[in-house]
Amino acid sequence: MAKKLGIGVIGCGNISKAYFSLAPLFRGIEMRACADINMDAAKARAKEFKLRAETVDDLLKADDIDIIVNLTIPAVHYEVSKQVLDAGKHVYSEKPFVLSVKEGLDLKKRAEAKGLRIGSAPDTFLGGAHQLVRELIDTGKLGKITSGTCHVMGHGMEHWHPNPDFFFQPGAGPVLDIGPYYITNLIQLIGPVKQVAAFASTPAKERTISSKPRAGEKIPVNTPTTIHGLLEFENGAVITLNTSWDVWAHGHAPMELYGETGTVFVPDPNFFGGDVRFTEDSKPVKKLPKWKHPFGVPNEMHSQGMMANYRTAGLADMAVAIAEGRPHRCSMELALHAVDVMTGLLRSGETGKFVAMQTSCERPAALGVEEAKALLAKKK
Repeated sequence: MAKKLGIGVIGCGNISKAYFSLAPLFRGIEMRACADINMDAAKARAKEFKLRAETVDDLLKADDIDIIVNLTIPAVHYEVSKQVLDAGKHVYSEKPFVLSVKEGLDLKKRAEAKGLRIGSAPDTFLGGAHQLVRELIDTGKLGKITSGTCHVMGHGMEHWHPNPDFFFQPGAGPVLDIGPYYITNLIQLIGPVKQVAAFASTPAKERTISSKPRAGEKIPVNTPTTIHGLLEFENGAVITLNTSWDVWAHGHAPMELYGETGTVFVPDPNFFGGDVRFTEDSKPVKKLPKWKHPFGVPNEMHSQGMMANYRTAGLADMAVAIAEGRPHRCSMELALHAVDVMTGLLRSGETGKFVAMQTSCERPAALGVEEAKALLAKKK
C-alpha cells in the first residue's frame, strides 16, 4: 500500500505525545496536523513534532486529513467524534469511546450514512503478550474458559498527574478510565458479555493532589472509586473484576483465566508486553518463552525498566484495513460493547440489580506475528 492516510489530532494533552512519537513505527499513516482549544498547546506539539498547528474548525476542513484522532477528555468524546464524522472524516478515539450506548449508536448511524470508519483505543490487546494468550485459547491449550479474575487497583491519579480533576468526575473513575484495557482484552480473549453485577462505593469525597504544580490542592470526587464487579459472558464464563483507586498495595495478579484444561496468568492489559505464565492440568506453572511478536519487544524506558509500547497500532490497523477493505480490530462494535459493560457495572452499583447488555460483538481477528510485522513501516 503506497498511499498513507493523513492523520490529524484533536487534543494536545499528555497522551498526544505517545501518538506523535510512535506513529512513525507504522505504515499506512502519517501525522500531519494537530489542534486544541488551547492554541498554545497545539503550537507546542506542532513545533515538537514538525506538524501544522490548526484550529479545530480548520483541521476538520483540511483536505490532506483522512482520519482524526480524538484525544479530548472523555466528557466530550461523543461531541468531538460527531463533529469529525459530520465533516466527512474517519475518527479514531481514545478510550472510553463514548459514555453511553445511546451516544455510540448515534455515532454508528452517522458513520454508516457516510461510509466512514470509527475506531477506538485501547489497542494494548494487540500486544505480543496478549496475542500469545489469544493463541493459547484459540488453539485449545486451555480448553473452554470457565472463569477468571481481574484486579486493577491503586490509589488514584492525584499522585502523579498534573491535572487529575477529570479522573474523579462522571465519565472517568477506575472502571471507565482503566477498565477499558481489561474489559477489551477479556472480550477479545473470551467473547462478548451477557450481563453484569457490581457493588460500588466512594470512600473519600475529596482528594488532595500531591503532584506538581498543584500539590496540596483539594479536588472533589463525584464518581465511585471502588467497584467490584461480576461479568457473565455469552459462552458461560464468569469473571470477577475488581477496580479501585482506594488501595495502597495488594498481591493480586492483573488477570487470571481458568480453563477446562489449564490456567493462564495474563500480564497487565494496560501494556503491550509482559510475561505470560501457563499451566496444563496439575503441572507446575511455567513462564512461557517470549513469542517472536513485534509488539512485545521492549522499546521504551519506564520506571519499571524497558517496556513494550506500540500505541497507535490500532490506528495503523484501521488505516490499512480501510485501504484493504477489511474490518479493523479496534472497531466501533468492540469499543461500544466495552462501554456497555462498563456503564452496566456502574448502573448495577447504583441500583443493586443485574444489568443485561444492550449490545454484542464479534471477537476481533487475532493479530499474529506476520500480521503484526505487516503493520510496521519498513526500516530505512
